[in-house]
Amino acid sequence: MPARLDYYRSAPGGVKTLMGVHAYIAQSGLPAELVELVNLRVSLINGCAYCLDMHTSELRKLGAAEEKITLVSVWEEAGSLFSAREQAALAWAETVTNVAETHVPDAAFAAVSEHFTEKEIADLTIAVGLINAWNRLAISFRAVPESVTKTSRNS
Repeated sequence: MPARLDYYRSAPGGVKTLMGVHAYIAQSGLPAELVELVNLRVSLINGCAYCLDMHTSELRKLGAAEEKITLVSVWEEAGSLFSAREQAALAWAETVTNVAETHVPDAAFAAVSEHFTEKEIADLTIAVGLINAWNRLAISFRAVPESVTKTSRNS
């Protein structure tokens, strides 16, 4: 499916602002692998091929276990493969991503609060909001995954 428009070129100021938020999250103290697991899970929920490709690749570069990458969509069934902290982050990411349905209940906040400080919860929520924004851009404008682009060039 061809891209509809290049949002990097069409709205460079907006993209630059989003990249600033990305830079903030990168220096926030949240572990990069945790943020990438959250990015992958949210992208799975939203069905964003471009972001799935990107965050799967990024997790591999970070040395994440292949089993985690494969099972992030069913993390609740993966037993102890995901730490309690990762499970809390993934649950929070899901409820925040599905805010229109969940309204982010008190029980979800209490659960994430057992594993993260207030600052970390705020930063994690910013990260979830950011990946949701990126997903909406990539899906709306049909961003072509890098793996597809590479495959097309090599054909």
